[in-house]
Amino acid sequence: MNGRPVSRSRWQRLTARIGSHRESQVIDVDDADLEVVASCVDDAASSSTVLEGSSWRPADQAVVRHVLALPTSRVSDAIAVAALDGYRPVHPEQDSPVPDGHETVVLARVQLVDALHLSQERSRMASLGSRHGGRAVGWQVLQRAEKADHSGR
Repeated sequence: MNGRPVSRSRWQRLTARIGSHRESQVIDVDDADLEVVASCVDDAASSSTVLEGSSWRPADQAVVRHVLALPTSRVSDAIAVAALDGYRPVHPEQDSPVPDGHETVVLARVQLVDALHLSQERSRMASLGSRHGGRAVGWQVLQRAEKADHSGR
């Protein structure tokens, strides 16, 4: 369902054990083969405009990462609140400049993405940051690299 976390169903877990080829389509926030297909650090940019100008593939699963700058003393509280919606912290790819006493926190989850639900999640992360004395710095959508078709068709 769009905007909600994507988790593997019982059927997917079972078929993965018996060697189903569909397992390769299930992604995790820590997968090394993910690449950034859309990102933005501009609060005023619309999600639809950014996604439209990107290499994002609407039908494919994606990892959405939200980057926040939070006071060090409030990080664990913010992570706990985000975890209620299936987000988990991941290591930032690069350190962003943040005010003294703050740190960069990257929260990620797997979900199907569209502009509406991405906008809603951006708003929720901005609210989460604000409630914990920080702010949302940006976001990224990651997907697996699109495989080239070498079948000659």
